[in-house]
Amino acid sequence: MADRGLVAHLLRRATFGPTSEEVDRAAAAGVETTLPTLLTPTSADAGAAATPVPRLGPDPYAVLTRSSSREERQQANQQRREQIQSLGQWWVARLFAAEHQLLEKMVFFWHGHWATSVQKVKSAHLMLGHLQTMRTYGRGDFAVLAKAMLRDPALIFWLDGQRNTRQAPNENLARELMELFTLGIGSYTEEDIRAGARALTGWTIDRTTRRASLNPRRHDAGAKTILGRTANFDVDSYADLLVSQPAHAAFLAGRLWFRFASGQPMPTATEERLVAAYRPGRDVTALLRALFTDEAFLATRGHLVKQPVEWAVGAMRQLGLNPTRLAAEKRRQLIGGLDGLGQVPLRPPSVGGWPAGASWLTTSSIQVRLRLATGFAAEVGAPVLDPLATGSTDAKLDALARLLVVDAWTDRTRAALTQSAGEPRRLLSVGLVSPEYTVS
Repeated sequence: MADRGLVAHLLRRATFGPTSEEVDRAAAAGVETTLPTLLTPTSADAGAAATPVPRLGPDPYAVLTRSSSREERQQANQQRREQIQSLGQWWVARLFAAEHQLLEKMVFFWHGHWATSVQKVKSAHLMLGHLQTMRTYGRGDFAVLAKAMLRDPALIFWLDGQRNTRQAPNENLARELMELFTLGIGSYTEEDIRAGARALTGWTIDRTTRRASLNPRRHDAGAKTILGRTANFDVDSYADLLVSQPAHAAFLAGRLWFRFASGQPMPTATEERLVAAYRPGRDVTALLRALFTDEAFLATRGHLVKQPVEWAVGAMRQLGLNPTRLAAEKRRQLIGGLDGLGQVPLRPPSVGGWPAGASWLTTSSIQVRLRLATGFAAEVGAPVLDPLATGSTDAKLDALARLLVVDAWTDRTRAALTQSAGEPRRLLSVGLVSPEYTVS
């Protein structure tokens, strides 16, 4: 049997919050068996199948014309808001229900990486396609993912790619592609950005078909010099050039380390091992495997503050609170709570994605987190509460630690929990906002 603490650490990072039963099974199977099931699951995902994509209906903006009335535009705007709300609630439910948890967590990682927001895109349909692109291509060759993303209508619209023409190049997409998506600051020049923008010219978006296509008349087919190479670069050859740069592998390894391992710098030896695993096929799964098995990863317990979505979805998974079974008002309160915490799915705040670390631990966020935790505790039934209501205080605290997959309580936290040991729901809500639960 594997060390339960090490297995719990792996599952806390590779899922949205493991249940105690999942940790038990993984500990019995061992890391060597558990890791492949996380990285490359072979079974059908019954949880995802039970959370089907919502039927959004037609895109309300696709039928608008210049002659549409004010009332028609207002109606379309209301329909758009309802579709976006439906999509956001669906995705939270899928994060909860998916059995292939690492796959879904990688979609969420890429969502923050490419950082495309529905607040500008204003289309649930385009955002749903955006998620599906990342789900389809996000675990293999990064070059394939990058090429798919550069054709993704939501990303193109988010970074003004549809305005990028041969006559008037727009540099937004090329700049973020190099700075935030593939290479990192300091790995390119302003001349590289200008030439890269020319390589991306000509892409347009059809709101009716929800597809992006290249208009040859708007594309600059001339020679461009990017990162010291001169060629008639287009979207594919430009992406290939970027992922072939020495800076790319280390950049992506660093981004994954930052989100899955630690906010502290990655040790040089670890970076070398991760880069070596990734480079042969630019394989994201190989990079993840190297990260999760590196000795430095094993030493990162207590290094990451859970992002609000991780915290909320993990709590619901551990408490058995399926968001689809919550009353409509409770679902709205959940999304409202995530908004109060500063992280609503489909709405990254900027091209840089969401913050991390202590940014999530403000005084106001703790109050919002406690309200959400109290709401969760109010929804659970006897199977969850009974172990927290019987036996000695120590037994109740141990049961709480097992339920929430917390390795151990500090003396300070035990003292705070002891004060609530006589009220199971209160004990649960305090445990959910404890440092040991919030920081994994």
